[in-house]
Amino acid sequence: MSIREWYEEAYDEDARLEGFSVEWLRQAELIGRVLPPSPAVVADIAGGTGRYAVWLAGLGYDVRLLDLVPGHVEHARARLAEAGLRAECVVGDARALPWPDGTFDVAMVMGALYHLQDRADRLAALGEARRVLKPGGALVTAHISRWASLYDGYARGMVTDPEFRAGVDADLATGRHENPSNHPHWFTTAYFAPPEEIRDELVAAGFTEVRVLAVEGFASFLDVPEPMRTGDGLDVLLAHLRATEAEPALLGASAHLVGLARRA
Repeated sequence: MSIREWYEEAYDEDARLEGFSVEWLRQAELIGRVLPPSPAVVADIAGGTGRYAVWLAGLGYDVRLLDLVPGHVEHARARLAEAGLRAECVVGDARALPWPDGTFDVAMVMGALYHLQDRADRLAALGEARRVLKPGGALVTAHISRWASLYDGYARGMVTDPEFRAGVDADLATGRHENPSNHPHWFTTAYFAPPEEIRDELVAAGFTEVRVLAVEGFASFLDVPEPMRTGDGLDVLLAHLRATEAEPALLGASAHLVGLARRA
């Protein structure tokens, strides 16, 4: 099953960030750190079903969403329309963006890089993001940690399955994740990256001011206590995540990592 087929037939991407989601709360916070005032122009590359596009359009940004999966693009358009918002939504490949040079103040590559297993393809996608950014424009990239399947396998008990364990072993050795049996609860074809490699590829693609930070951090595979999900408890959780987001000893323990950088 191809990546596109996985998202069209086997996986509900729209449901992933619903409910209490540390990933969503933290990604929004980290993106917010590099957003210029609205109405700046933002590229939502591999933007999925439009969760980020709706949020940004609602804040007054001029958003252009691109995704490889037609169903995602249709869903994003419907989601924007339901919210009374407008944003350009097109089907396309992150390695060949349809926009002119120097179009955007911010480029977010939120889904493409962890589905590109070859370094050359990841650098091509980063090169395209750099091309469409204005000089000094901000880049935000999303990544899955090299050790995500190991932690997830133990947290959810999947490690008891020999086939899953074999996949974990391959992930740890090469980062190239596969799901040959198309198991509905295991991820599709992907690339899981260590933090230092993310930093190296952003620099190699010509970006400066590079930072690699943990998204969910230590809370990635924990059942966050109910009192820490709202109000003052949530404030404490987010403060602890901020305090540890750049700690080298803890970066790999985060399910997701974010890259922040700028076009020189």
